[in-house]
Amino acid sequence: MRLRISTPWLLLGGWLLLMIVSLLSRSYAPIDETRYVTVAWEMWLRGDYLVPHLNGETYSHKPPLLFWLFNLGWSIFGVNEWWPRLVPPLFGLGSLFLTIHIARRLWPEREVVAQLAPLMLLGSLFWAFYTTATMFDMMMVFFTLLGLSGVIDAWQRGGLRGWLILAVAIGLGVLAKGPVILLLTLPTALLAPWWMGAGRIVSLPRWYLAIFASVLGGAAIALAWAIPAAIAGGEAYADAIFWGQTAKRMVNSFAHRRGFFWYLPYLPILLFPWLLWPTLWRSFKRLPGVMGESGIRFVLSWIVPLYLALSLISGKQVHYLLPLFPAIALLAARLLSEQGSLWRDLWLPGLLLAAAGVVLLILPQLVEGRELPNWSGSIETGWGALLVVVGLALAWFNPDSLAPRMVALMAGSIVMVVVINIAVLGAARPAYDLHSMAERLGELQKQGVAIAHLDEYHGQYHFLGRLEQPLAIFKRRQLRTWVANNPEGWAVVYDDKWPESLEGAEFVRDYHTGGVALYRSDRLLAAWAAER
Repeated sequence: MRLRISTPWLLLGGWLLLMIVSLLSRSYAPIDETRYVTVAWEMWLRGDYLVPHLNGETYSHKPPLLFWLFNLGWSIFGVNEWWPRLVPPLFGLGSLFLTIHIARRLWPEREVVAQLAPLMLLGSLFWAFYTTATMFDMMMVFFTLLGLSGVIDAWQRGGLRGWLILAVAIGLGVLAKGPVILLLTLPTALLAPWWMGAGRIVSLPRWYLAIFASVLGGAAIALAWAIPAAIAGGEAYADAIFWGQTAKRMVNSFAHRRGFFWYLPYLPILLFPWLLWPTLWRSFKRLPGVMGESGIRFVLSWIVPLYLALSLISGKQVHYLLPLFPAIALLAARLLSEQGSLWRDLWLPGLLLAAAGVVLLILPQLVEGRELPNWSGSIETGWGALLVVVGLALAWFNPDSLAPRMVALMAGSIVMVVVINIAVLGAARPAYDLHSMAERLGELQKQGVAIAHLDEYHGQYHFLGRLEQPLAIFKRRQLRTWVANNPEGWAVVYDDKWPESLEGAEFVRDYHTGGVALYRSDRLLAAWAAER
């Protein structure tokens, strides 16, 4: 089952390919990625590393760790666009190697688990796609793995080191995305009496006291930022980071927006191609026979409580499931480690990959006559041929051992993500890359021109255009008054009906399914008058 190329090199190569293609094929995606890099940009401009700001106002929705890391890179390399796009993926890469570490600690006699688990992780379609996103989730996966590795260390070696690791993971997790890190780590630690087994030598009162101490240690790390930030940011900001990040968010999360089973339909896509691999399904027949293993119980105490909690919380997003992926990969790798004889079992994921390629090839015929975004006609359908070739090769591939099959499945997922980036996201780039509009706004600001923005603003222009002053935000009626009082001003407006609308604008471009325009005040008044 051994590979000719070591697993770390395979992981690094796959990660590098995903990163290079992502950096070359797309820009920051509005509104999330552009917002986070703008918060970091305003932190850089202000020199205020305590209280994040967005468009000149305090920003309390996320803690500052990611923004600090962006600024750290800029202080070394200068302000650039590539460094912020590397930071979260580097945490994703680190998560692959932490998964190897945990596999070796849980199953020291089964090196094959440490070999297979990260292949499955990087080979999951959603993980491979999301690992290049400039978001917080890969950081949370990393700190979850770090914290749980500390729990294992405390169990196996005793002493303070493991609990210090857990405390640091909790503290940094809170600084990354708030108290959700407690949900990601504590259930597994609290269920220790079950997964340690009857032969445990740990004193449970001391164990739970140590967990409590680690939580206090993590809280101390987070409060070292939060208390000074609350003082500096004012009463409203203090209320937002202490109350809004915890109790209010929990109350809102149970507001019954999305049901308990909302995640289920997404699992086949999120875990493609593994859920379509017959060998994996057959391996789960072994689960009852290994339920007595501490490693199996450990990952189950990670998967089950967390999935149930995420399903109960109605504020759901598919990327919230990412911290579950390493646990699923570890469980599957352990069950696959005893796989015996193999048969030609890659045909189903291979044929589905080829079918996806066929769909891409004939996409113009499939969507003919349908109302689609302007950019859809630029999709490079010829890349579907690569998916067909790779899919058919995967279906035909039949090595004697398990590891090469998993490498092949991982490669198939990576190829699919590469094709999505080049063929689809590359075509969509004109509708989501806001550089041209942002740069024009930057030029106007340098000329001292007042600029207004219609409706809610998420910071999508500030970093891309290196804007240094806030935009004035107005609803439509308020904006009419503003442009009438600022005849030399300019305004950014949006319309889903572009290009039929937005006439008379100085600058117009695609944006999502419509358009965004930059008007001088007098022309905007004239355009609104023509609508009557």
